[in-house]
Amino acid sequence: MMSIPSAPRIVLLATHLAAKSDIESLTALAAEYSKVLRQDLLLRILLTCLPETLPPSQYVSLVQHLESGTLETDVEPREIDWSSVEDLTDEEAARKVRKLRLLPLAWEGAPKDESQDFISLFLIHRARRVDEEAGLLAQLPDLIVPFLDHAPAIRTWMVSVLLPLLRRNHEYYPRHPAAQTLSTFERMSDEAAVDLLLSQTGANQEDLPHIGRDLRGLIGPWLYNDARWARGDENRRSSEQDQPASYTLCPGWEHVLEWITTQASKSWGVAVRAIDQWDGPGDIDLGGYASMWLEDDEQGHLEQRYARAALASAYLIPEASVEALTGVNSIVTKIMALLDQDPCPTLQVASSLLPPYTDPNGEQLLLAKNATYMRNNLLAESNPLTAPNETSTQLLHILTLSAFILTKANASCTVRKAGELAFLRDEQEQKAMATTYINNLSDNGPKSDDKYWIRTRNELLWLRDWGAEEVQGSPNARVQGVFSQLRKEFLEVECLKAFLNNTRYSLARSIYEDASEKPLDSNLLRETIVSCAMKAYDSASNLHRGRGGLLKCDDIIHAFPQTLPETHPESKKIEALLRTTHALSEYRLTLKKGEPFIPVMLRVQQDPISIIGKVLEQNPKSYTRVQDFLEIGTNMVDAGLLAHTKPGQSNSAIDQAEQRSVIEKRIIALCVDAALAEDDFETAYSYVVNRLAADNNGRFAKSGATPKSGTAPLTDDYSWRAALQAGKYRRTARTIKPTHIGTASGNLDIRHLEQRIECLSAALRIAPSDTLQDIVKVFRKCEEELNAAAKAEEEQESAWDDKGDLEVMPGAFSSTVPAGVVRSSAKPSSSRHVEEAPMSLFDLSRASMARAQRNLTALSSLQRSENARSDEMRGEGGEPRARKRDQLRDVAVGTLASGVGWLIGAQPVDRGGEKS
Repeated sequence: MMSIPSAPRIVLLATHLAAKSDIESLTALAAEYSKVLRQDLLLRILLTCLPETLPPSQYVSLVQHLESGTLETDVEPREIDWSSVEDLTDEEAARKVRKLRLLPLAWEGAPKDESQDFISLFLIHRARRVDEEAGLLAQLPDLIVPFLDHAPAIRTWMVSVLLPLLRRNHEYYPRHPAAQTLSTFERMSDEAAVDLLLSQTGANQEDLPHIGRDLRGLIGPWLYNDARWARGDENRRSSEQDQPASYTLCPGWEHVLEWITTQASKSWGVAVRAIDQWDGPGDIDLGGYASMWLEDDEQGHLEQRYARAALASAYLIPEASVEALTGVNSIVTKIMALLDQDPCPTLQVASSLLPPYTDPNGEQLLLAKNATYMRNNLLAESNPLTAPNETSTQLLHILTLSAFILTKANASCTVRKAGELAFLRDEQEQKAMATTYINNLSDNGPKSDDKYWIRTRNELLWLRDWGAEEVQGSPNARVQGVFSQLRKEFLEVECLKAFLNNTRYSLARSIYEDASEKPLDSNLLRETIVSCAMKAYDSASNLHRGRGGLLKCDDIIHAFPQTLPETHPESKKIEALLRTTHALSEYRLTLKKGEPFIPVMLRVQQDPISIIGKVLEQNPKSYTRVQDFLEIGTNMVDAGLLAHTKPGQSNSAIDQAEQRSVIEKRIIALCVDAALAEDDFETAYSYVVNRLAADNNGRFAKSGATPKSGTAPLTDDYSWRAALQAGKYRRTARTIKPTHIGTASGNLDIRHLEQRIECLSAALRIAPSDTLQDIVKVFRKCEEELNAAAKAEEEQESAWDDKGDLEVMPGAFSSTVPAGVVRSSAKPSSSRHVEEAPMSLFDLSRASMARAQRNLTALSSLQRSENARSDEMRGEGGEPRARKRDQLRDVAVGTLASGVGWLIGAQPVDRGGEKS
């Protein structure tokens, strides 16, 4: 055994044993040579040479002996191995000791009060080195906890620094540890530390239930440090003025509140759960390592700030959904409980009760100037909306309920939006929101449930005044609500429309017609009913009045028998419109290719009669149903589809009668054109002579007279055109043959030409003067064709007669002519030929002009011709019989005498007197 070693040898051996983690030998060495290995030196050796990976449990006992000073008495002596230093001389050992460069116990930022507490300095310094060099943060409680009672600094450091970071990285979010070390975390600013500790809080859906745990277990311990608090009169009073200054008791606490409000605007679910799961400053988890107490005024101040931040979060939530608004109401409920106020009901219960808002102090908040407080300075002490008192919480609850009622009807509304509607009172904004709310009602509930519609009406009216009118019992009470600028009549009208649009006819009648106190006057009610009926009509896609929109329209106009009886003009107009539309449902009809005809097209059509033309074009043989189309035209007039009355003009029965007459002519003309297009000349001819030519109202149009002062003249520009078209039609192989001839010519060509002339004669009678010349040209050409056909028929008949007389008939004379009998080969120019000679239209025109010049006496040439053949044309009983074409000549002559008189400026005379 070597002699008593020198001090350098002892120090070198201690560093050697520490580096080898031989704690037992080191403890024995320190106990034997305690005068050399003083407490501070031994702790520096441990701090410098002891491996950071060594578990604290192996050297904590040594530190405890050093702390208690019992190292010499409690440690039993044992043999020490000096082999590592026995070959060194004292000079060499001294030289090596000088090169050790042991770490100092103090470090940058070490507590000044603990500068002489070597144990505290060692523990904290050792913990920081273990974390930095080995990253063994989880082992540090084994090092620090045994010494919590050694000094307040140890406990404070353990709770406010080690515990939050340990929980953050190893207990709460081990999969997402923070990269900062203890020393870095300790030097962070309050704002950065809060962001670090809460960086994973609420980041994932599965972490939402643990938000309160994080605030309780991370923020609570982190605030257990006097360095985070600013206590003193300088923070309560301004140094220059005797006025309360901005009092920030705990800047770190303010950053936590800012984090909550920021989450409200970014991820409202996190903010709602934070407030719901955490009770604020008194709700902290220090892990059992310490306890924290605050003065009453400090506790109260922090609670007030927490409540203000919660109310601010409610206004900052940007999402308009039932879930978000339910979360807002949970915030209100939580703050009411913290402030010892009566709790508010859930939104579902409140929307069924519709409680009145009667807080008199709240009227002072409902000012336009306070709207800015919903966006700016939410945490400021001067903000009245976030002040933690009963007035602000009641107002927030009523705004939340308003937004909930609107949002559940798909009229999305946040608390802030509801506040802006109530504060700013912009009528256009309120009307837009009310319209959206009402239009979406049918999408959010059972359409057939009257209770649902009664409830929605009550909610709508409540949104206007928040129940103040009902409570104060006066219609003149101050209206305050999200629809405060809207008249009650407007909301009632919109509600009635919703009832009718959703087929709640009985309910609507019971409220608006049968009730003793009617919400709407009769005129406004009638206008609303008609408007809804026409909206149903315009939205219909089926022309059948027993289906879809037309059925709804029909039901609406019959749902209020007292307000809109069947005899009312509006009811009659809608009924006529329905009849018109239903009649069109029997036909195939498209106005544009690929687009089926829908009812609204009838109402927007500038020329509804043209639709009948489309029907005739698209439905073969439909022209035979002329009477149905005439009824459609009449219903169009009754429905007001053809009314073009200008301001100041009358719409009398006479005007309608004239309009009906012209429309009737136009429809018949359309049927004539359709018949001709399908080669049914017989039907077209029948319509012309029996329907168009029978009524000579065309004279009114021809003369250009005005029927009634102050009204536009109604002209019939259709009858003569239809008659002219029929007169122009030429028979072809496709022309449908007549089913019966009657007394007409058996020659179909002659019969057809005679019918054409009759149509042209009708056109001449009813056409305007400036069109006669064109019609006369057609008439002349048709007459020439008729004369040619008649001449050919006469030659054929004469040839047939001659052949029968000479060759065919039995007992005829011999073809051999006796001597002395001369047989003429030429046909005699008999009176038959004279009477059958065709008269040209030019001759007719000249005769007409001569007749007009002689006071329109009879055309002598035509009369002579008639007299010359009168004997031959007599029938049985001696009665004269005129052929059809001769009758047409008379008609034409009469027509030209009056119609062509304009050529010579003659005035027509009475034909009846002339004949006499």
